[in-house]
Amino acid sequence: MTTATADAEFLEQAEPYRRELIAHCYRMMGSHHDAEDLVQETMVRAWRGYGGYDRRASMRTWLHKIATNTCLTALGSSSRRPLPSGLGTDPSDPRAPLLEDHEVPWLEPFAGDDTRSGTADPAAVVTERESVRLAFVAALQHLPDRQRAVLILRDVLQWRAAEVAETLGITVATANSLLQRARTQLKDSERVQHSLVEPDSPTERELLRRYVDAFENYDVDAIVKLFTDKAIWEMPPFTGWYQGPENIGELIRGNCPASGPGDQILLPTIANGQPAFGLYMRQGDDPTHYPFQLQVLDVTATGVAHVTVFFTDDMTALFHRFGLPARPH
Repeated sequence: MTTATADAEFLEQAEPYRRELIAHCYRMMGSHHDAEDLVQETMVRAWRGYGGYDRRASMRTWLHKIATNTCLTALGSSSRRPLPSGLGTDPSDPRAPLLEDHEVPWLEPFAGDDTRSGTADPAAVVTERESVRLAFVAALQHLPDRQRAVLILRDVLQWRAAEVAETLGITVATANSLLQRARTQLKDSERVQHSLVEPDSPTERELLRRYVDAFENYDVDAIVKLFTDKAIWEMPPFTGWYQGPENIGELIRGNCPASGPGDQILLPTIANGQPAFGLYMRQGDDPTHYPFQLQVLDVTATGVAHVTVFFTDDMTALFHRFGLPARPH
């Protein structure tokens, strides 16, 4: 086989797995940007080693092994990526000044394909959606590196313990022990406990319609009524997090730059397999609406249980990643 033929064969077999490899690396790293870079490194490593690929494992398994170890190497020199609610602090006072910390490598939202399109196997869609939920990925960030890898390989990819042990260079007994400890820690994570409504169900559609109306009309009282009793609002890179509908309402009243109806426009998207909105805001007397923040929602049968609001230095680029236009009109 010529080098050109081997290269073409490798690309034909490996490229179909790029999307799920990005999702895998995102679970490991908590960063979409890092995930894309590490998948590219994974592909380079796999291409270089393709001549020695003995096909005892499937291409999918082989690529995930390389990706997992590539991520573990990267994690050895990086910090975990939390959300404000994962910093170990108490809920913040909504009347206090907002504090930013750009030194913290915050958890990023994931802009994967819309897993709710119905084009894939239903069971696979549910597994993929749940495994990239912000709550799950945020909880993973609190696990030591190897525990994180074992739990993802066993519970998300459904690998056997022996495959995990071989991938990580550990014994089966050690792999099982790491898995048990990881499962125990995740079970204790409050954020993972939310029982979300069925995606695109009448309940979700109606609640999201009311949510958009309340924000676009800048009706804070209506916004407050949409949240559950223990709802959480957080917005990295701001370090505070806020719990309870009234506190969230107080935060919005005191800090939102909108002054009335028409100042805000929300366009729907999907982030982490969850309903999300790009919020566009007018600035001063300028009638143009500019990208302002990305909101990712946990929607339950009793209301919105969690909103994670993302800000970046380049919101237009973030919106583009999520298929949102630079202007809403």
